[in-house]
Amino acid sequence: MYHSGFPPLRDPIVLVHGLCGFDRLFALRRPVAEYFPGIAAHLLANGHRVYSARLSPTAGIARRAADLKRFLEREVPAGKVHILGHSLGGLDARYMVSKLGMDHRVATITTLGTPHRGTTFADWGMRWFSRILVPMLRRLGIPHQAFYDLMTDSCREFNEEVANVPGVRYYSIAGQCEKAWLLPEWRLSHAIVGKAEGPNDGVVSVASAAWGEHQDVWSGDHLNLVNWPNRLARRKGVWTDRGEAYSQHLGRLVQAGF
Repeated sequence: MYHSGFPPLRDPIVLVHGLCGFDRLFALRRPVAEYFPGIAAHLLANGHRVYSARLSPTAGIARRAADLKRFLEREVPAGKVHILGHSLGGLDARYMVSKLGMDHRVATITTLGTPHRGTTFADWGMRWFSRILVPMLRRLGIPHQAFYDLMTDSCREFNEEVANVPGVRYYSIAGQCEKAWLLPEWRLSHAIVGKAEGPNDGVVSVASAAWGEHQDVWSGDHLNLVNWPNRLARRKGVWTDRGEAYSQHLGRLVQAGF
């Protein structure tokens, strides 16, 4: 009997990180951090096959989608996959199946805290800091298109050009950061997004994160969606590891026939 009560998916799962993300970080050749901490281990224990992609941290969607395509062709060269993309990673997955001919390789896309309609925090940040940030990144040779791609106007154009693909099923999970979860570091961005868009995870609104045929809303901030703990929620006794929530969502896919 699997821990979650559901059998595993027939096809493997690919975890895709967001802006400034990674798959795993190493020190002295030993892994010291995961972008989705503990999630791969939890899913493996439930019989799933799991891969973690590494994309350019700050390049634009088109380049990151090409990175994701190359990752799949190298690591999972045959068969279909289920993609779980956090934040920008969800847009990368949508672009890959719509524009890069990978629709035959993807069974489902589940986006977690993905700003499908952009985020007003990106608008605010680029309005105030692009004159400093962009030249600095250029001097360092670091791509910066991702910061523009997350703006609301950019995502509006993205949605006009990147249509959902028949045969691929889309699901979404949003975060809602309320008092028990609202750490000091999220208060500014939470207020900016809240004023313009309503309930949000500190970066992405529930409305912007909604996509596809089913949406869940989890309590927590933007990083709690990928199982980074929230120290305030821990003190208040409301933090729980997200592993079981992931298993419940994948159970929904199993019940849908995958």
